[in-house]
Amino acid sequence: MTITLKAHPSLYSAFDVYPSAKGAATHIHQAAGTLFDRAGGGLLYTLGNEELPRYQREPGNIEILRFGGLVENYLHRALSFSAELSKILNNGLKDSLKIAQFRDPWSGVPVLRHGEGRFATIYEVNGLPSIELPAAFPNVSAATLHKLRKMEDECLDQATRIVVPSTIIRTHLIRRGVSGTRIEVIANGTRITPLQPRPAEAPARYVLYFGAVQDWQGLDVLLQAWRQLQDLPNLQLVICSSVKSRRAKAYQKLVQRLGLENHVQWHFQLSKEQLAPWISNAYLTVAPLTECPRNIEQGCCPLKILESMGAGVPVVASDLPVVHELIRHRENGYLIAPERPSELARALRVLLEYPDTVTQLGHAARQTIENGFLWSQANERLGRIHMELLKEK
Repeated sequence: MTITLKAHPSLYSAFDVYPSAKGAATHIHQAAGTLFDRAGGGLLYTLGNEELPRYQREPGNIEILRFGGLVENYLHRALSFSAELSKILNNGLKDSLKIAQFRDPWSGVPVLRHGEGRFATIYEVNGLPSIELPAAFPNVSAATLHKLRKMEDECLDQATRIVVPSTIIRTHLIRRGVSGTRIEVIANGTRITPLQPRPAEAPARYVLYFGAVQDWQGLDVLLQAWRQLQDLPNLQLVICSSVKSRRAKAYQKLVQRLGLENHVQWHFQLSKEQLAPWISNAYLTVAPLTECPRNIEQGCCPLKILESMGAGVPVVASDLPVVHELIRHRENGYLIAPERPSELARALRVLLEYPDTVTQLGHAARQTIENGFLWSQANERLGRIHMELLKEK
């Protein structure tokens, strides 16, 4: 299938599947939409899968092209994605672009090398592969990580502007030699969600975990804590996983080993619309992030925390620097030491005994979002950067 693309003024590229149930897709939707609105249209280039079309045209002079190769090996897929983007740029896109925004070095290297300074570029650093890959693939070699850092450094050195979601990752980049004047902190956002109808299969009272299930998310810590709460009647843990059931098998087996089959309810790959009622009706949610480089060096303003707060549902979260930017202990949420199941269990037990306190925390959480963490506020700040760079071109 030969696809002829328009001459676009802007490009947004991300080595992520879009759309999907993951938080990255939410961010792509917001940031790409802001870019295309300011530039008057553009091309969105992302990963695809067997369920999504290779190409689609959207209103507003927008085209979406998805990498069509279903390559299983992560690094081979990334390099193939990057090579295809190079071809797209070389086939004329680089000549029409005024601005390009990218989320990863797989996108950034071809954009910067083909651009050669003729259009503005924004490196949106939500995560760094050199930090994230060891968490996902513990056996990744030092040589591979060194190459990844060189790619990241090339993008960090040459991008016109850099946007990050937290001061934690900004500090990390400055330590790597990036000038602070080129880095803009724009926190992730969410929306204020009114109370949703209760899901038909929802337990009478439940605590919610939602999102991905990588090791650094700390779901195992929550399950070990939940084992200590089995004496509490009429209480369930609901897990809404953003990935397929097969990718959560290790945790499903842990549930069995801990004897929690009757105390845990699973749901997989819910859409945003399907997930919203589960968040809205939860007693509280839990974000038990672990104390690892993924969360300490590049803390990334967790969307799951923001979305829960926007629904007026307080979060029990790990006491990490990036979480401090969102949650004040016992004011708009509850903080516990990371990777300590017994401490998490005690915190949950206390909060389950004081529903009035939980309600107050939820009201304060929602107010925190209204005061500075709405997508409309984040997009306005990002849009100003887009307009500044477009005027220069």
